[in-house]
Amino acid sequence: MVLGLIMALSSCVTSKRVNLLQEPGKKGIPEYVDTLDYQDYQLRIGDRLYIYVYSVDEKVMKLFNASGASGGYSAAQMRQQMNTSGTGYSNELYSYLVLEDGCIDYPLVGHIYVRGKNTREVKLALEKELGTYIKSYGDYNMVSCEVNVVQRSYSVISQRGTGNFPIRREKLTIFEALAQAGDVGDWSDRSKVQIVREIEGQTKVITFDLRSKDIINSEYYYVEPNDVIYVRQLKGKAFGVNNAATTVAIVASTLSFGGFVYGIVTRIINASK
Repeated sequence: MVLGLIMALSSCVTSKRVNLLQEPGKKGIPEYVDTLDYQDYQLRIGDRLYIYVYSVDEKVMKLFNASGASGGYSAAQMRQQMNTSGTGYSNELYSYLVLEDGCIDYPLVGHIYVRGKNTREVKLALEKELGTYIKSYGDYNMVSCEVNVVQRSYSVISQRGTGNFPIRREKLTIFEALAQAGDVGDWSDRSKVQIVREIEGQTKVITFDLRSKDIINSEYYYVEPNDVIYVRQLKGKAFGVNNAATTVAIVASTLSFGGFVYGIVTRIINASK
């Protein structure tokens, strides 16, 4: 009975185990140094770029944007459709894959190296290349490019479930990412959340305490494309107690059963005298 009571109480999920934004430095909540230095996403092999060319010369627009093939969609509509529809023929048709050599193969221009660059750097490089190419094409040689990474996503593995989710904004926080995944469940160990991330061409695992308020200003705050977020289960899950009501019920049942056994033993002893 005592053992059951101890197990029940030790297995109960407390607010300390699950609450977020707890003050660091108290009751085992770690402190993190302010290392937040958000940088624009650097392109990697396998990324897909959506590129739209603007020009005052309609002939240039039609030449590079395959006018009519997009079904009448504007650049913004096409980008939104590609970000939400997952992989498929249309996404591959209207986006450019970052190849193994770090380049994209852009029509009429050829290979442009983009690996390790952000979208603004690619935009400037592409505008320069296109400006040179169309110099004698028409009366105007000024072009402007829109460059976006499409089909960006992250994955979550947790008690609540496993899934892959789209990234629809530039700065997606860890809280927003887990909320989009439906949270991680009461029996998830928020003190040892792990992210598998590619950093400078190498796959690394970073571990942090999701409960600490300090992560808002730390390197762990923003989720990057292709991140895999892993939240393991608490050890107490095996016992199956997940709230105070269950604990009380177990304790009451244990005491009741103990009293029942005690009554039977007492009767047997009294009858044998």
